[in-house]
Amino acid sequence: MDLPTFPPGFLWGAATASYQIEGAAHEDGRSPSIWDTFCQVPGAVDGGDTGDVACDHYHRYPQDVALLRDLGVGAYRFSVAWPRVIPTGRGAVNPKGLDFYHRLVDELLDAGIAPCATLYHWDLPQVLEDEGGWRVRSTAQAFADYAAVVHEALSDRVGMWITLNEPFCSSFLGYAEGRHAPGAQEGHGALAAAHHLMVGHGLAIQAMRANGPGTAGQLGITLNFNDVRPASGSAADAGAARRAACLSNEVFTEPILAGRYPAAEGETWGDGAEAISDFSFRQDGDLALISTPIDFLGMNTYFPQVVADAPRDQADPARRTAADIGARTVIGDDEPLTAMGWPIDPSIMTGLLGWLRTTYPGLPPVYITENGAAFADPVQADGTVHDNDRIAYLDAHLRAVRQAMDAGSDVRGYFCWSLMDNFEWAYGYAKRFGLVHVDYPTQTRTPKASYHWYRQLINAGIED
Repeated sequence: MDLPTFPPGFLWGAATASYQIEGAAHEDGRSPSIWDTFCQVPGAVDGGDTGDVACDHYHRYPQDVALLRDLGVGAYRFSVAWPRVIPTGRGAVNPKGLDFYHRLVDELLDAGIAPCATLYHWDLPQVLEDEGGWRVRSTAQAFADYAAVVHEALSDRVGMWITLNEPFCSSFLGYAEGRHAPGAQEGHGALAAAHHLMVGHGLAIQAMRANGPGTAGQLGITLNFNDVRPASGSAADAGAARRAACLSNEVFTEPILAGRYPAAEGETWGDGAEAISDFSFRQDGDLALISTPIDFLGMNTYFPQVVADAPRDQADPARRTAADIGARTVIGDDEPLTAMGWPIDPSIMTGLLGWLRTTYPGLPPVYITENGAAFADPVQADGTVHDNDRIAYLDAHLRAVRQAMDAGSDVRGYFCWSLMDNFEWAYGYAKRFGLVHVDYPTQTRTPKASYHWYRQLINAGIED
């Protein structure tokens, strides 16, 4: 089989997230997260699904680590559940919650797998949301304090740390579009959430480095990127693409990687009397804090975004959400799509990696911390899962990563999303991204054809 090849030392991994797989939502002192609350809202999640049990990873983690060992990955990216470790959001640590991650890390190391810990993958303690959530600055400080606790406990065995996963989703899907927890639809509040997430990131990086010289490990953040393209050559569509790129990418990359706010933010969210926010949540020194140097950048990406100019949903800026930017996504009738309805175009890898390389001089090394695809994945009569569409997707996107590397992008590793089928947020259990099929009623794990393909790639896809 013709497989993509990568340089020696390239890190192969798989990724998951706490609320999506752990279950045990009411065990060992864990408090409710915003996703526990959101799942109780009628109609918020397909099928009325919740993460109460999910993949029962909390109890079955040895089995899942064995799957990772057999897969041959060098690293496993998991996330820590803040409400499990500090149920009140700040203050007292829950020993039983922290002990779970001690056990998981030890199990990974015994299997020869490097742990990569994400500190926040969207499961904010509900008690902090009740105090304002990411809209308020105190949540950023609480996050830094939590990060310092987890880092101090595990940094002797965990060498790779990610502060936030996809703050775009936390802020704009959660506080502007309302499609994710906490389900808000706001303008100023969503922009404040985006800013305070970045403040929390900067504070957390500093707090982890302060835990002791030489013990911090590699510290970074994972951003999700859209390869934004105008639907036509018109000036109007070009403007829509600028606004969409500001919302999706630059609101985070500019402060974190360049220490500045996006040039297009006025065009995107209005100026003067037309502005949806006065940005009063910004303070002197915030840009220096947010741009605290990181050791690596995590990049998540799945599909391109083609946008066309469109009227704003609300003419009155006071009623406009931060996602109401006068742009609509366009999908061609004949485009190949995943089960999520996302277009398939591997050139997003070369496009985004090239954009990052040329736009941000001094860019730290990049890890692809999520990439993958959802398909129907029916189980055959013999119990196998022939997910050839996923294999084709992964193969094409990895070849594009290699093309970007050949062009000069410093990419150090790739984490496939996801190790196993799981709770896919507002889609519940209807969408499957896993290399491993999960039968939720029985919790039976069945490696798919893509699992075996990925194992072969890991074993054979390294250059001599």
